[in-house]
Amino acid sequence: MKLRNVPAGTGLQWVKLGVTTFFRQPLALSGLFFMFMATVSVLSIIPLIGTAISAVLTPAANLGLMAASREASAGRFPMPSTLVSALRGSREQTRAMLMLGAMYAGCLLLVLATAALLGPSAPAGEVETSVTPEMMQSLLGSPGLWLALLVYIPVLMMFWHAPALVHWHGVSPVKSLFFSALACWQNKGALFIFGLGWMGVFLLSGLVISLLGTALGGVQALNIILYPAVLFVASMFYASVYFTFRDSFDTDPAPDELPSPTGDPT
Repeated sequence: MKLRNVPAGTGLQWVKLGVTTFFRQPLALSGLFFMFMATVSVLSIIPLIGTAISAVLTPAANLGLMAASREASAGRFPMPSTLVSALRGSREQTRAMLMLGAMYAGCLLLVLATAALLGPSAPAGEVETSVTPEMMQSLLGSPGLWLALLVYIPVLMMFWHAPALVHWHGVSPVKSLFFSALACWQNKGALFIFGLGWMGVFLLSGLVISLLGTALGGVQALNIILYPAVLFVASMFYASVYFTFRDSFDTDPAPDELPSPTGDPT
């Protein structure tokens, strides 16, 4: 397996591929993303362990969304079972993916602990029930928040490509974190442009949603169109993640690997 160097402009190509792939199978991709979010919401209801279980399953779900994007880019309809494809392989594959999930949960706990350590704390006996401008100002001015975001960047780099490396190419969980971080660093220019591109898409989508809501009747109309619009845009983003992996590695195809739309085996 070799790492690929891609030009910084490839980041915009990844954004474009995510959008075009989404519109090939919009209902399937948005439906799978909704299933993922619904599962996380249900698990979060379980006291104490619900959030931990969600974190452990996150890498497997990310792999499922990447697999769905790969299916859609090849002109196939991703079935609901695609979302759990990371847990439907051999026993060794499932164990490796769950191990990767446990590592992600541990890293996420470290990030949250960092935020809590330096974050603002409410006075004893005082519970906030609504979001106020003062609360947002206090949160954004918290050194804990910015330190947590700083700590999360290397965590994100380590787990960005790791699920695909573990499931599709049999890389061990620990090695997958190293190769993922190295690939992200090597192609940091493209990923930076990729992030800026999606930031622009989100801002533009927010502007369009606001204008549409105003034109259709104000707050009530905005509330109706807001959730599906956010669902679609988030699904587009996740559809683009597969292409960041495909173009960052030069690998021999795994048994279940499909040819890319360009005919490359990666």
